[in-house]
Amino acid sequence: MDKIIEVRNLRREYIRKKGIRNKETIVAVDGISFEVGRGEIFGLLGQNGAGKTTTIKMLTTLLAPTAGECKVLGFDCFGEEEKIRNKINFIFGGETGVYRRLTARENLRYFSNLYMLNSSKQKERIDEILELVDLKNRADDLAETFSKGMIQRLQIARGLINDPEIIFMDEPTVGLDPVGARMLRNIIIKLKEQGKTVLLTTHYLQEAEELCDKMVIMKDGRIVKSGVPSEIKGGYVTLEDAYIDLVGGQVS
Repeated sequence: MDKIIEVRNLRREYIRKKGIRNKETIVAVDGISFEVGRGEIFGLLGQNGAGKTTTIKMLTTLLAPTAGECKVLGFDCFGEEEKIRNKINFIFGGETGVYRRLTARENLRYFSNLYMLNSSKQKERIDEILELVDLKNRADDLAETFSKGMIQRLQIARGLINDPEIIFMDEPTVGLDPVGARMLRNIIIKLKEQGKTVLLTTHYLQEAEELCDKMVIMKDGRIVKSGVPSEIKGGYVTLEDAYIDLVGGQVS
């Protein structure tokens, strides 16, 4: 399987001021390494502050690494950003990624214009995506009338408008009710069936076990376990039991 994401000894530090003269170095990501194959659903698991979002920001060219190497589609994430950005997209949880006073169709038309998509193909592409996320019957309704789950499906539609090869998802089902979360998971499975590669962070261990081909568990910026879900679980009855033992404390 092609290596579509390669991470080698990746490190990210922040400098935090302590008073007027003193400074403190905060290590958010501490020398992690992993690979993602084309067409995989790959999970980053860990408690708040484990380094998951910082890792995604580096992979999506939003943040430069302090040290190490991260490549997406064979290109360096810092230095060859322009060769990566039109082939990926980033979807995050919550309700802030769409314009609520536009309709679903108008949102997608706006973002397709930002990507300079061929106007003759826009309508076909928008209709296709709206059907995938089960919003075709609400295409001309204002987003402000949508439920949280519908907003999140519209965010996924926005993230697909440029037909990315890799989709990064940061807590995509956060705050959704069970029905909305199930619909989102079904969409992620459909994306895999279409040959897309998905890298996601999640706190929901059942969701990770259901979706992910491979995963890593992070703690304090480091990877403490990696592999397929059955390897992570090892001799434990549930993935949750293994997770708690690895990171300590309670599931966040």
